[in-house]
Amino acid sequence: MLIEVIFDPGCPWCFIGKRQLERALDLRPALDATVRWWPFLLNPDMPPEGIERGTYLMRKFGSQARISRVFGAIADFADSVGIAFSFDQIQRTPNTLHAHRLVRYAEVHGLAAAAVESLFTSHFVSGRDIGEIEELVRIGSRLGLDAMALRLYLASERDVTDVYAANARAHRLGINGVPTFVFARSYVISGAQEPQVFSRMLDVARERAVAG
Repeated sequence: MLIEVIFDPGCPWCFIGKRQLERALDLRPALDATVRWWPFLLNPDMPPEGIERGTYLMRKFGSQARISRVFGAIADFADSVGIAFSFDQIQRTPNTLHAHRLVRYAEVHGLAAAAVESLFTSHFVSGRDIGEIEELVRIGSRLGLDAMALRLYLASERDVTDVYAANARAHRLGINGVPTFVFARSYVISGAQEPQVFSRMLDVARERAVAG
């Protein structure tokens, strides 16, 4: 079964949603599933260098009290699925265009899922800036990708248009938030749902495929 995940590596709920989907797939060990990762740009107008984190959050949420409530709730939820967010370590909100390109490059080498996990971990657990080319090269190198080839790729314009096109396509399909999950090209669910919810969706998609 094909599972398409529309995501942004700068979205904490996407990290949680990834973990929830993995838990759901663990509940269905006999299912032959292929996960594909599709770009979504939460901040399409973000400057290439990103924005200082505090400035970005104040613009978005308006007050420190609201920021604390929102990210406190996200951190508590993440703890329940085994993710230790370190929001206080994040210095900049990144432009994620090149992070999406890293995933596309890694996919050619069968490493897309590993690249997504590493991007999330680097940003949300280690507080690294995944908008920086050198950070992306470090991530790719740890995955076993050739650093020089990856740096040349990221310095080029390859796949830039494709990332923007994928983002535009998601909006045309009515997808305005992430994570969004598409099962067997037919069944769509949004948000970091509980594993049981994903499992039911997997069952419905599988049953429909069997029925033809």
